[in-house]
Amino acid sequence: MTAPVIEDLLRELTPQVLGALIRRHGRFEGCEDAVQEAVLAAAVQWPAEGVPDNPRGWLLTVASRRLIDQMRSDHARRERESATAAVEVPPQDVPDTDDTLVLLFLCCHPTLTPASQVALTLRAVGGLTTAEIARAFLVPEATMAARISRAKQRIKAAGSSFGLPDGAELQERLRVVLHVLYLIFNEGYTASSGSELHRADLAHEAIRLTRMVHAQLPEDGEVTGLLALMLLTHARREARTTPAGDLVPLDEQDRTKWDRELIDEGVELVKASLAGPALGPYQLQAAIAATHADAATAEETDWPQVHALYLILERIAPNPMVTLNRAIALAETEGPEAGLALLSTLDGDERMAGHHRLLSVRAHLLEKTGDTAGAYEHYRRAARSTASIAEQRYLESRAGRVRA
Repeated sequence: MTAPVIEDLLRELTPQVLGALIRRHGRFEGCEDAVQEAVLAAAVQWPAEGVPDNPRGWLLTVASRRLIDQMRSDHARRERESATAAVEVPPQDVPDTDDTLVLLFLCCHPTLTPASQVALTLRAVGGLTTAEIARAFLVPEATMAARISRAKQRIKAAGSSFGLPDGAELQERLRVVLHVLYLIFNEGYTASSGSELHRADLAHEAIRLTRMVHAQLPEDGEVTGLLALMLLTHARREARTTPAGDLVPLDEQDRTKWDRELIDEGVELVKASLAGPALGPYQLQAAIAATHADAATAEETDWPQVHALYLILERIAPNPMVTLNRAIALAETEGPEAGLALLSTLDGDERMAGHHRLLSVRAHLLEKTGDTAGAYEHYRRAARSTASIAEQRYLESRAGRVRA
C-alpha cells in the first residue's frame, strides 16, 4: 500500500477511532491527543512494515495505551509502552458504530466561535496536524495550537455529552455543522489571503467530510444540496487560473476544462435535493451552480433562471452577498443600470462597507455602462481591499484595461 493511500486511510479512520475512544473514556482533549500520537506512529510504521489486518483496531489499541499513559502521568512508562505498542499490537474488539457524525457535532459546538469550530473540525475529524491547519490559514502554529486548546477547554467546560442531540436541537446543530463545512470549502476554493487563489487541500477535505455526513444523512435535502454545491463549484477549479496563477472569471473560463464527472454527480444530487418537501439555502445555491454548469458557453447561461433562484434565496436567507450576486444576474437580464440600482441598496450595510466584492462588482457594472473613470476608481479600491494576491493582480489588470 502506497504512502498516499495510507494517508487517505488514516484520514478516514481518525474520526472513527477518536469517536470510539471518547465514547469509552470521555476526556475529549486527552483522547484527541492520544489518537494523533497513534496516527503519527502509523504514518511511520505502516509504509515500512505494512498495514495491519485490522488498522482501526490497531489505532484504537495504540491510542488507548497512549491515553492510559497520559492519565497516569508517567512519562517513562509512556515511552516504554509506546515502544512496545509500536512493535506488536494485538487486535482489539472495535465496535461497528461509526461515531464520526457525533464527533463532528461535538467539534461544531455552539459555544465555540466559527474560527474555533473550523480549526477543531479539521484537527479532530479531518486528521490534519496543527501545523497543517496553521499553514492553511496563514497563522503561526503556536496561535493555532492555542485556538484549538481553548476550543477543547470550552467544550469540556460546557459539559457536553458524546451523542447526537434530539429533535429541534439536532437540526440547529446540523445547521452549524454544514456552515462550518461551507466555511472550510470556501476558504479552500477562494483563499481569503496569500499568493494562491485556492487551497485544494482544504477544498478536498471539506468535500470528503461532507460526503461522510451525506452518507449518514442521505435524506436531508440541505446536506445533499451542500455536497452538490461543493462538487459543482470545485468542478471549475482547473479553469479558474492561468498557468501563471492569474484569476480567470467565470464568463472567460475554458469550460472544456471543467470536470464533467463532478458536474454530472453534482447535477444528480441537485435533482435529489430539490425533490424533498423543504427548500434551503444550500439547495438553492446548488441549483444556481447547476444552471451555470448546464451552459456550454457563458452566453448560453439562463440568467432569468439564475435571477429567479437568487430572488427565492434572498427571501428565505437574506444576506448582502446574495443581494450582490442577484445584482449581477439582474444586470445580465435587465442591463447594468438595473444591477447598479440594486447594488446601491447595500451601501448602508455595515457588513459590506469597503468590501472588495461590492467594489469589484460595481466597477464591472460601471464598465458596462461606459463609465470608465468610475470603473477604474472602483477596481483600484477593490484591489486595495482584498488580502488575496491573486485577486489583487486581477483587479489591478482590470483597472489598467479600462484606463488604456
